[in-house]
Amino acid sequence: MARDYDLTPRPVAPVATKYRRIQTQLPVPETIPVLEALRKYEPIAMGGQPPIVWDRAENFQVFDAYGNAWIDWSSGVLITNAGHGRKEIVDAIVAQAQHGLLTNYCFPSEIRAQLVQRLSELMPEPLKKVFLLTVGSETVECAIKLSRTFGAKIGGKSKHVIVSFEKAFHGRTLGSQQAGGIPVLKEWIVNVDPGFVQVPFPDGFRTADTSFEFFLNSLKMKGVTPERVAGVILETYQGGSASFAPVQYMKQMREWCDRHKIILTCDEVQAGFGRTGTMWGFEHYGIVPDLTTWGKGISSSLPLAAVIGRPDVMDLHPAGSMTSTHTGNPICCAAALASIDLVMKERLWENAAKMGDLLHARLHALKPRYPMIGCVDGKGLVAGVAIVKPGTLDPDADLTWDIVWESIKRGVLMFSPVGFGGGTVKICPPLTITEEALVESLDAFEEAFEAAVAGRKGMA
Repeated sequence: MARDYDLTPRPVAPVATKYRRIQTQLPVPETIPVLEALRKYEPIAMGGQPPIVWDRAENFQVFDAYGNAWIDWSSGVLITNAGHGRKEIVDAIVAQAQHGLLTNYCFPSEIRAQLVQRLSELMPEPLKKVFLLTVGSETVECAIKLSRTFGAKIGGKSKHVIVSFEKAFHGRTLGSQQAGGIPVLKEWIVNVDPGFVQVPFPDGFRTADTSFEFFLNSLKMKGVTPERVAGVILETYQGGSASFAPVQYMKQMREWCDRHKIILTCDEVQAGFGRTGTMWGFEHYGIVPDLTTWGKGISSSLPLAAVIGRPDVMDLHPAGSMTSTHTGNPICCAAALASIDLVMKERLWENAAKMGDLLHARLHALKPRYPMIGCVDGKGLVAGVAIVKPGTLDPDADLTWDIVWESIKRGVLMFSPVGFGGGTVKICPPLTITEEALVESLDAFEEAFEAAVAGRKGMA
């Protein structure tokens, strides 16, 4: 349920702790001209995020220009895995800019070679070819293209179906939204490609049957046979809920794809580079996909993305036919190399796993106290708290928005509710967050949750 925030400054209780500082009004009155200018000059669709005007960010904190500070539970939008504004990343960006190469299209550069080699060496077999792009949507488009090209090569043009999952989000371009499983995002597409088919995601919450047989039966009900399937694509965890598929389900999916020569793509745009407590999200399943898509946490800062996959699939198109204007931008490559070095040197996936245990234990402890918590999902430092109308699976978007805003008033910053019906609170701090800061933010979140629930009861 999309909506926007009221820009009228309202009194809030002051907060003054080690990591959180909130003064007397939100939105801050001085920021209203900025917020109004954005509403005037940008499309309505750009609105909807909390009216907090970022000025700077450091490690796991975000600051405005007026003395307020938040513990960041957004990581931008799962970008700053290595933390906001890390000196090592800033220094790498500055050094590359001062070196004098800001862009070079697809012409060769040493720094692009360094990054693709680094990524290839980190990946398990057979994920050894790397195509650098700019944003996650581009990578999904490329994965669709490669899957269908491979399908046509081995099975003719009838082997073109792309199977994805309901409630999935793969981006905002035409192909990525058709692969996505959110119907409202596709209402503008008047000629939907029938070669895109969605089946229920086995989350064990809104889809109770998590067996692989249910996947096969769902395809059969849609009239899709394996011979027609070119590719299966899924988020390693669903971005709108932080839900993972069962391990056995994914092992059977891998076997089924192998048996029918189907390309299996794991969309790691949100999950990669330590977020889930392992370096790569697909490690939780004990499988290796044929193609992977990456973005967000790859650089902890600048726009960079990648498709990494099997050489025989990545090399299907001839020279000059699969390019992008800003592919491997030198400054973005510098940021990515520095960020990857930080993730590896500091073993941030281990901190994500350790802090994730604390995060999920605290969130699960809330569930028996509040019947409106339908499900708590996720791994590592990503969690989704599904808010429902008690006794149902129906999302309660209004209460979810209240929880987010009450959290922001207490110095914990999140993006607006996500997921099915706008009913999920998404939690994803930088992987550098300390136990002290996480405990402090969880305490504040529990206060915010109670305040939102109490406010709802007061309105009843």
